[in-house]
Amino acid sequence: MAESMTPRQIVAELDKYIVGQGAAKKAVAVAIRNRWRRQQLPEELRKDVTPKNIILIGPTGVGKTEIARRLAQLVGAPFLKVEATKFTEVGYVGRDVESIIRDLTEAAIGLVKQEMRTQVQEKAKERVTERLLDLLVPAPKNSPWEPDQEKEDEERRKRTRDKFRAMLDAGELEDRMVELNVEQKTVPVQIFSNMGMENMDVDLQNMFDKIMPKSNAPRQVTIREARKLLTEQETEALIDRASVNEQAVDRVENHGIVFLDELDKVCGPQSGHGPDVSRQGVQRDLLPVVEGTTVNTKHGPVKTDHILFIAAGAFHVSKPADLMPELQGRFPIRVELTDLTRDDFLRVLTEPKHALTKQYAELLRTEGVELTFTRDGIEAVADIAFEVNRTAQNIGARRLHTILEKVVEEVSYEGPDLPDKRVTVDGKFVRDKLGPIVQREDLSKFIL
Repeated sequence: MAESMTPRQIVAELDKYIVGQGAAKKAVAVAIRNRWRRQQLPEELRKDVTPKNIILIGPTGVGKTEIARRLAQLVGAPFLKVEATKFTEVGYVGRDVESIIRDLTEAAIGLVKQEMRTQVQEKAKERVTERLLDLLVPAPKNSPWEPDQEKEDEERRKRTRDKFRAMLDAGELEDRMVELNVEQKTVPVQIFSNMGMENMDVDLQNMFDKIMPKSNAPRQVTIREARKLLTEQETEALIDRASVNEQAVDRVENHGIVFLDELDKVCGPQSGHGPDVSRQGVQRDLLPVVEGTTVNTKHGPVKTDHILFIAAGAFHVSKPADLMPELQGRFPIRVELTDLTRDDFLRVLTEPKHALTKQYAELLRTEGVELTFTRDGIEAVADIAFEVNRTAQNIGARRLHTILEKVVEEVSYEGPDLPDKRVTVDGKFVRDKLGPIVQREDLSKFIL
């Protein structure tokens, strides 16, 4: 878990994928480490230590969402990324903000289940092998009258099972057909509702599943397919659902992280004509969830007091000061992300673990094409991307996607049929492909 990593280690991991933005990385790393520190405190003090929520402020394409995405892969804690623009005020058609906590709880359920699957994997494998042997060597329907005959038959059946077990372990029976009873899935009951009742259809479905009899249909499947189906059944049977729910709720309450994107879009002056259901209304509803409240989910009540909220937004039209004062106070840490420079573009193209240039080279290698980017070729791409961002709409690092796609478009198209499978992208190659576009006075035609 990232919570047991030091802040320096967390930043080092983020540096593998994201260029620059040191202040934002440090703020996020300290917030994650503080979760671990809180767990080391005495129980009495632990209750009073609340997370310091963060707002990341910066233009599009500088790494706000990427920091959250990479952080999600680092943490072994429930993590949810949502856009603030999805929600409306309670009482209106749309999703209410409490559904964030319900979705976070579902993410935690999936996380805990996955861990438990790993724990019961060996036991489930043993059970599956026994069930496959039952399919291959079924028990006799009628027992003989003589005890000696019955004993002899049982020993013969045991020897046959042992032979089949050895063949199963050796993988010799994978394509053999067997008949397996497979449970038929019922169609979920759909309920369209608001007022925090998104999970009502799931609860109704669970109720119908308990009332209605299970319907099993025989299917002819290979041993390979039967093993997958039986593994799923046995794993589910070995997992304790009550324990899953209990652990998931505990993780959400003490380790949950919510990344709230596009916060600036619900920001702005109060509407003077009618209800402002997706701006001020959403902020009012967000306040208790961020501050600390109890949200009812189908897995039990969840307290939000210690969930970490990381918000992000461009704030190019509005500013954080336009948020409700009460909500501003719940986000004490504010970090500004800087615009990307020409040197940053150069680093984005070369330094990250899976940089764009490496991605294109690997994609074309599948066709047998050796695509090589020279230093002056990469510099030319960075120069043009920076210039287009400066003179047209600034879309940050996303501009590199549009530039590079145009540069390698011809090679990608001709790739399978190229007589010479070695292509070198140098400065001249880039300028030849992009020269006409860059020379145009109206650069807006190049904006995707």
